[in-house]
Amino acid sequence: MMPSLLSKPFEFLLLSSLLLFIFHLPASTADPLWTTCPSTANYIVNSTFGTNLNRLLSSLSSNTSLTGFSNITIGENQNRIYGLAQCRGDTTPAICRDCLNTARQEIVGNCPNRTALTWYDRCFLRYSSQRFLSSSDNNPLFYMWNTQNISNPSRFNQILSQMMKNLASTAAFGSSKRMYATNSTSFSDFQTVYGLMQCTDDLSRNDCNLCLEGAIAQIPTCCNGKQGGRVLGPSCNLRFEIYKFYDDLATAPTPPPPSPPPPTPTSALVPPSPNTTTTGRKRNSSRTIIIIIVPIVVAVVLISVIAACFLWRKKKKSVIGKDHRIERNESLPFDEESLLFDLGAIRAATDDFSEDNKLGEGGFGAVYKGKLSDGQEIAVKRLSRDSGQGSEEFKNEVALIAKLQHRNLVRLLGCCVQGEEKLLIYEYVPNASLDKFLFDPNKKACLNWERRYKIIGGVARGLLYLHEDSRLRIIHRDLKASNVLLDAEMIPKIADFGMAKIVGVDETQGNTSNIAGTYGYMAPEYAMHGQFSVKSDVFSFGVLLLEIVTGQKNSNFYESDHAEDLLSYAWKHWKTGTVLKLIDPTIGESYSSSEVMRCIHIALLCVQEDVIDRPTMSSIVLMLNSFTVTLATPSQPAFFIASRMAPDMSMTESRTQTGEVNQSPVMASPWSVNEMSITELDPR
Repeated sequence: MMPSLLSKPFEFLLLSSLLLFIFHLPASTADPLWTTCPSTANYIVNSTFGTNLNRLLSSLSSNTSLTGFSNITIGENQNRIYGLAQCRGDTTPAICRDCLNTARQEIVGNCPNRTALTWYDRCFLRYSSQRFLSSSDNNPLFYMWNTQNISNPSRFNQILSQMMKNLASTAAFGSSKRMYATNSTSFSDFQTVYGLMQCTDDLSRNDCNLCLEGAIAQIPTCCNGKQGGRVLGPSCNLRFEIYKFYDDLATAPTPPPPSPPPPTPTSALVPPSPNTTTTGRKRNSSRTIIIIIVPIVVAVVLISVIAACFLWRKKKKSVIGKDHRIERNESLPFDEESLLFDLGAIRAATDDFSEDNKLGEGGFGAVYKGKLSDGQEIAVKRLSRDSGQGSEEFKNEVALIAKLQHRNLVRLLGCCVQGEEKLLIYEYVPNASLDKFLFDPNKKACLNWERRYKIIGGVARGLLYLHEDSRLRIIHRDLKASNVLLDAEMIPKIADFGMAKIVGVDETQGNTSNIAGTYGYMAPEYAMHGQFSVKSDVFSFGVLLLEIVTGQKNSNFYESDHAEDLLSYAWKHWKTGTVLKLIDPTIGESYSSSEVMRCIHIALLCVQEDVIDRPTMSSIVLMLNSFTVTLATPSQPAFFIASRMAPDMSMTESRTQTGEVNQSPVMASPWSVNEMSITELDPR
C-alpha cells in the first residue's frame, strides 16, 4: 500500500492529514471514563419526566458551555428532575460544549433511569429525581490508575501526599471561582508529578475541602505506588500523572501538542467490565473504521458550520424553551439568555396577575403565584415601575443573582423586562413563610424543637453562603421570619436577597441614606447612621433566633417586669440564669436544654451593640454544629425601646409576600424603605 500512496501525493497528503486529525481529536470525542445508573427506577421516554429530562439536558449543555458550570431544576412533584454539569477548569467553551453534547446523547441511551452520572475527561454530567444540589456527595466513587509502577514509591508517596494537600487547599480556599487547581512537583532529577483537583461549583468552600480530603484518602487504596491515578466522585475529583495532562489557564486558544503517552496503557478501570476489554485486533479495527469515517464527518461538520453561521446571522434569538419563548432581533446584553421569560407566558401563568393569585405586597411591589404551561409553579414579583433602574442594568443584575444557588436560598429563575414591566420569577415555595407558623397560635405546634433547630441551622448556612461562599457578597439587610420561606419538607429558604441594586441602591459598603429593612431587626448602627456590613445581618439573625426559640415576635413584644422588647427580656433571663423560661411553651418538654441554652447564648452574642463583638456567620455555623467550641460571654444587647422612636417615625401597613398584614415603623425623609437587600459585588 505504501508505494501506491507515495505515487499519489494528493491521496498520501490527505491520509496523512486525516491521521494527524485522528491523533489530535479533542477529548470530548472520547468514550466516557465511566457511566453509572444508581437508580433502578426507569422512566417512559415520551412521559412528562422524559420531556423534562430532555429540556434539562439541553439547558445544561448550552448554559455550561458559557460558564463552565450549571445546575438546573425542572418539573414538579414526581416529574421533578435535578441536573448538574461541569467542565474541567482548563477547558475552552468550544470543547466544553462538544463534550457535554456527547455526554448528553450518550447518557440517555446508556441510562434509561431516573438517576445517572457520567464522567468524561473534560466534563461531568449528572441528573436525578432526588435532590442533590449544593450538598457534598462521595457515593459512588470511581478509581482509575496508571498500570506502571513508580520506581521509588516511598519518596513518591511523600511528595504526592504533600502536593495533594496543597492542591486541595488551593482549590477550596484559593482565588479561583471555579474551585479548580493544578500544580506540579519534582520528585527526582528527571521526573515531575502533575496534579489536578476540582469541585462542583454548587458546593461551599468548606464542603469542597472536605470532599477533596475524602478523595485524597482513597489514593492509597486505588493507586498506591502507581505512576498516575484518578478518583472521580459526584462532587469532586482529582488526578495525578508523571506527565502534564492539563492545559495552563493562560494558554492561547490553540492547544499545544500533546505530551507523549506513557509506554503502556495509562489507566485501568475499577471495577473491570467485559465491555471495556480492548485487544490489539479491536484497536486496529477501530482505527480502520475511524480512517474511513473521519473524512465524511469532517465534510459534514464543515458544511454544517458554514450553514449554521449563515443562518445565525438571519435567525432571531429564541429564549426559554418553546412554551415561554421570546423572539429577539438583537443580541442580548448578557450570556444567560435562558433567564428571560416572555410577558405573555407570565400573564397566562398568573391569570393576568389576578387578585386570586396574589400572595402578598410590600414596598417592592406585589407577588403572585403562577403556573407555567409545563406545570412548573412559580412566584412572580412585579416590581414597582419607579424603581429607577434601566432595563439592561436590571437584566445584568439578575444574571449575577441567578448564579447564587444554595439549598437554603429561594432560587431566582429569571426575569421579564418588556415595556414598563419588570418581573422577577422565583421558584414557588409551598409552605409560605416561617412567620405564618411561628406566630400563629394554632400552627406553631407544628414546629417542635427538632424542626426549629434545623431551621436555625439552615438559615445560618444560607447567610454564610451569601456572606462568604458565593460568587457575590450579599448583605441581606432585611432578614426576618417573613423572609424565610419553608418548602414542602420544612427546609428554610431565605428570600428577598440581592435585589437592592435592582431598585436603585448602588452602595456596596459603608454608609447609605437609603435604609432598607424592618424596625426591630435592624442593627443600631444601620438604623441610626446607615452603616451596614455583614454584621448587620448577624444582628438580624440574632433577633430571628430569639423569635424561633420564644415563639414571640420582637416588633410586637409586650412584657411587664421592665422588659419592653424581646432582647431586653432575653438579657434579663440570661443575667438571672433562667434562660430556659424563654422557650416557647408549645414546644412542651421534648427539647434539648443544652441546644436551647446554646442558641440563646449565640443569639445574645449576635445582638451585641458593638459591631466588633458580634461573631461572623462562619463562627455561628461552627458554634451551632460543635458543642466543643467555647462561647464568649455576651455583653449587653442594643435595646430598641418604643419610647426611643423619633417623632417623625410612623407605622405603615403592608402585606408581606405571604399575604399577612404586617405593621412596621418607617422612618420619614430623608430615609426611605424599599424592603430590598443589597448586593456587594466582591469577586471570589
